[in-house]
Amino acid sequence: MSRPLSGQVDVDSLDPTGASDSLATGTLLLGDCLQRLAELGSTATAPFSLIYVDPPFNTGFTHRARQGSGWRVRGVSSYRDTWGGLQGFLDMLAPRLVAAWRLLAPGGSLWLHLDHRAVHDAKVLACEALEGACFQGEVIWVPGNGARRRAAPPVTHQTLLVLSRGEKMRWNPRDPSLREPHAEGSLRSHFRQVDAEGRRYRERQVAGRTYRYYEDEGRMLGSVWTDCPAMAANTPLSKETTGYPTQKPLKLLRRIVAATTEPGDRVLDPMCGSGTTLLAAQQLGRQWLGIDLNPEALQLAAERLKSP
Repeated sequence: MSRPLSGQVDVDSLDPTGASDSLATGTLLLGDCLQRLAELGSTATAPFSLIYVDPPFNTGFTHRARQGSGWRVRGVSSYRDTWGGLQGFLDMLAPRLVAAWRLLAPGGSLWLHLDHRAVHDAKVLACEALEGACFQGEVIWVPGNGARRRAAPPVTHQTLLVLSRGEKMRWNPRDPSLREPHAEGSLRSHFRQVDAEGRRYRERQVAGRTYRYYEDEGRMLGSVWTDCPAMAANTPLSKETTGYPTQKPLKLLRRIVAATTEPGDRVLDPMCGSGTTLLAAQQLGRQWLGIDLNPEALQLAAERLKSP
């Protein structure tokens, strides 16, 4: 891990499962990630295999944590998401992306999570500003909160841009989190063969090669993710909920971590908020480092990372 820096909240050798063979190491750093990432870059810090960036969305609002019984009480301000317009937001984002990118390992990936307000401009910015970046695609995440907009087509999704350092990106397509059941029609029509172990499968001939697909493995998940509902992280009825604004569901971050890293790899979240990325990394046996400007957010993240 990085050597201690002033102002850091350190959480070391945490194990939420209680299993000695799944210990992970992590550090929380308080401050602007632009400064903190520069400090990390000046040390002998090992590179990160995954960098997940979930910045403000340029909403124009001040976001507040929710507290109290049933969340009826509004909490203190968590962060202000006002930048004087789109260009002001991009001017804030660009140097922080560059600073994070410098810490990404070859073959590693940076995921930039935004919504319709800035994602298209941010994609152009990232592809131009990040040296050696290869745009690998995007994931459309559907939080499932329902449609609200009435004056124009409602926007019910968010977008995660995926960029890698180099053309070859680490990707684990056979991880169970990236699989979904085959369609019923496909199961009835195609999976008619059974191997010696009793597993149903189908085979396809493509360019003279035979490919075998097993029923119990499911099919690869596409680029539209609808099965990680935001409500899991944003209702007082769920144990996962912290009340922190814009908290992302743990299932979403576990999928990203599992898809792009291996046990022991390092994961960075430079705007970590309540620490969902860090918790996902820790549960999957990865090392992690989180940065945030808000001391209350870091305290909340530390509590989550210490909890069984």
